[in-house]
Amino acid sequence: MPMPPEPTAFEGVTREDRDRLLTDILREVSRAFYLTLRALPGGVREPVALAYLLARAADTVADTPTLEPKVRLRCLLEFRDQVEGPPSPAVLQRLQREAQAETSGEEALLSALPAAFALLEDLETSDRVEVRRIVRVLIRGMEMDLVTFPGALAEAADLDEYTWLVAGCVGEFWTRETMAHIRALRDWDVQRMVALGCRFGKALQLTNILRDLPRDLRAGRCYLPAGELLACGLAPHELVSENLARAWPVLERWVRVALGHFQAAEDYARAIPLRCLRLRLAVLWPILIGLQTLVLLVRSPRWLDPACRVKVRRPWIYRMLVFSVPAALCPPLLGLWLRRLHRRIEEGLHRGPP
Repeated sequence: MPMPPEPTAFEGVTREDRDRLLTDILREVSRAFYLTLRALPGGVREPVALAYLLARAADTVADTPTLEPKVRLRCLLEFRDQVEGPPSPAVLQRLQREAQAETSGEEALLSALPAAFALLEDLETSDRVEVRRIVRVLIRGMEMDLVTFPGALAEAADLDEYTWLVAGCVGEFWTRETMAHIRALRDWDVQRMVALGCRFGKALQLTNILRDLPRDLRAGRCYLPAGELLACGLAPHELVSENLARAWPVLERWVRVALGHFQAAEDYARAIPLRCLRLRLAVLWPILIGLQTLVLLVRSPRWLDPACRVKVRRPWIYRMLVFSVPAALCPPLLGLWLRRLHRRIEEGLHRGPP
């Protein structure tokens, strides 16, 4: 029996496919970020959500454990070529076959790649250019992962570059997209807000790195600079619970770097007009969750225990969602909340290893 011909062009994305991508699948692959995206005003939500989904699909390709690193890198670069365009349905079908999803959400996302790329082609030209640019940079960060690990980043400059490639660049993208779609932001100082946005992204990524240290180490990845660990008499594989005190100077240093970036993120949030409540909430939620994560880390005696993942619990998040609305509308109340979180982190750092 002859094989059916491979598709050679995309058809327009249907409303059903669009809704499934930007609602059901997005919720499955990013429960936390989904809250932020749903709070965004309609015009900016679609390009930001699509950029996230494409980057998440690329990350799934790059993390496929059944493929050798060289094959993963080849697949990742092929995915990048699809983002650059024009996308090929045949290539996407092959990437879907080669990639291995670890969750049902990732599997659904890979299956929906033709719709995602059709949606990319449907975006306004300026949005399409920005989405392609940000996904391209994020893929560079994934390339850095594949060529660096297993192993460790060598020095602080490498970690700073990495946090920009995988998150800081998102702050620039977010800023340009919101300015393009939200009239109240068009008087912003672009250069200043892009710089603050980049530091915002770095704050969130550094927090993730500090939280996920034990799990990343088990996967052969050490994002803390090897030179700084060596100065404490430690190799990356020695970042275990019994060495928490010895590793504390390095952990404290990078918590303080993250706190400095969070200060910039808070300045970013304060620059959003009070009347843009949804946008203020979308920006405040990751800041509040990130700071609370650092509170838990500096207080945890099991920070470096791979059997215990430190994370913010749902009851705290539900309370945060309720109280964030009045805080977003009342700068003094917001300032009090943020100062309290910073004080708790400083107290934990001052006390030293739990």
